[in-house]
Amino acid sequence: MQSNAPFQKICVLGLGYIGLPTAALLANRGFDVLGVDVLPHVVNTINSGQIHIVEPGLDTFVKSAIMSGKLRAALSPEEADVFIIAVPTPFHEGFIPNVDYVVSATKSIAPFVKKGNVVLLESTSPVGTTELMAKTLKDEGKDIEDLFIAHCPERVLPGQVMRELIQNDRVVGGVNSKSTEMVKSFYEKFVEGEVIGTDARTAELCKLVENASRDVNIAFANELSMICDQANINVWELITLANRHPRVNILRPGSGVGGHCIAVDPWFIVSAFPEYSKVIKTARQVNDYKTLWVIEKIKYAALQFNNQNNKVPIIACFGLAFKPDIDDLRESPAIEIYHQLKKESFNLMIVEPNILNFAGEHLEDPELAVQNADICCFLVSHKEFKGLPQKAIDLNKIVINVTGV
Repeated sequence: MQSNAPFQKICVLGLGYIGLPTAALLANRGFDVLGVDVLPHVVNTINSGQIHIVEPGLDTFVKSAIMSGKLRAALSPEEADVFIIAVPTPFHEGFIPNVDYVVSATKSIAPFVKKGNVVLLESTSPVGTTELMAKTLKDEGKDIEDLFIAHCPERVLPGQVMRELIQNDRVVGGVNSKSTEMVKSFYEKFVEGEVIGTDARTAELCKLVENASRDVNIAFANELSMICDQANINVWELITLANRHPRVNILRPGSGVGGHCIAVDPWFIVSAFPEYSKVIKTARQVNDYKTLWVIEKIKYAALQFNNQNNKVPIIACFGLAFKPDIDDLRESPAIEIYHQLKKESFNLMIVEPNILNFAGEHLEDPELAVQNADICCFLVSHKEFKGLPQKAIDLNKIVINVTGV
């Protein structure tokens, strides 16, 4: 599928887990794409045809796009037909949303934005951010009535981004109806799923609600896991049995909830609507507490081992990523568990097959870790760990398996 005017030249701001796959996909679909990032090593890596993140298939897309000349990276934006902002949206202390990167990116493109341009926000954002982006452009001297401004939140799964960017349905919300229709026509050039139009505020809340819904359901599973631990019941068997009911679908518990989306986005709702988001807030607190609960469970196991063997145990932490089979460490509960145990001077080994380096620490081979550790803590259910809990049990190790790997 080939592109045509008025969308030929695309400028993507932010070359992370969403921006880079989007830029590479568009370049391979025939658009002329400039990717912008503030980090020189990211720009240099991409221009050499390499990638700085792990995502299946992304390396092929980027290499092909660079070799074809359709993709290049730079430290600052240029004139384009479509500007896509895909920068981080973290929060300040106290879980207050931080849209500073969005505002900064908007200001950076202002000198290059001209009549008829599309300005798109893909970053997951609090309700009202797209309108703030429009206001920022207006404050920078732009006639926003001559622009098409909209929000189209990404909704992809790490590990399957390249496929889902194309196949998933997309929600487009413009600051006005003409923006919605124009931006819909842009996405329909490369998205195979349905592109559905709405207003900007609804599109913003839609993405937040999708992730809050997941968070609430995971909180239920995590709460069950702690109840089952107290009741001496196998939570994995319980969930399997309960899910045989035709209208029950309990998710799998873990060591908490991580990632830039599910662990962050619900707070955007709570911050804006504190009186009406009690379930959402409680779910966030339950999932955060589950991480603390796992830490205490490991510490108690270490104390028991010490009392019985009169020596400090070697504790192996299996997994650092926020979910199975990816390299993404953002907001990972496993990272929090590791840091807290290290802070308290426990003797630790790290096992994470999806990364090459972690703060200069030695990364242990999974099989060797099972052999050498006294306590094996399975914090993430990576495919490489399948069967290892049983091996650890056979070797008479203490096993803490909070993910059911």
